[in-house]
Amino acid sequence: MSYRSELRLLGLPLFELRLGTVENGVMRRGVARAWIAVGDIAIGVIALGGIALGGIAVGGLSLGVLGLGGLGLGMIGVGGVGAGVWAVGGAAVAIYAAFGGLAIAGTIAQGGLAIAEHANDAVAARYFAYHTYPDAFVAAARWAQLLALLPVVIILVRRLRREERPALDRRP
Repeated sequence: MSYRSELRLLGLPLFELRLGTVENGVMRRGVARAWIAVGDIAIGVIALGGIALGGIAVGGLSLGVLGLGGLGLGMIGVGGVGAGVWAVGGAAVAIYAAFGGLAIAGTIAQGGLAIAEHANDAVAARYFAYHTYPDAFVAAARWAQLLALLPVVIILVRRLRREERPALDRRP
């Protein structure tokens, strides 16, 4: 399945959906490149895919300013494993602050097993009480997923409407 919007901004399509196909018995991954990209491999300002690269990247493996996924890498990494300057996850590894079951950071860490200069101490407790970003990240992740799925829903509705029209009524 593939779709690319005709609307372009600075040479890139506004939206592209590209899912993998099987050609001659060989699986070809769908690579989407757009401002909002959805695909097996997605590259965009907002990217949603198995592998997602972009500003806000949501996927199994995500790399972005905000990386949300199974393995979330970025300035802010959120996921089963989160890594970045700030990280949240089951295992969180960060340059500055980490929050998670296993939290490893250069300065501040809070979690089940925390390793940092300030690990599970009063400084870490104050930092995470003031910077409640774990809750904010969860909320941001939910909104990012909903926003990324919105174009897909619109495309599917348009295709269903097109299929419902009689053959004589269809536009070429």
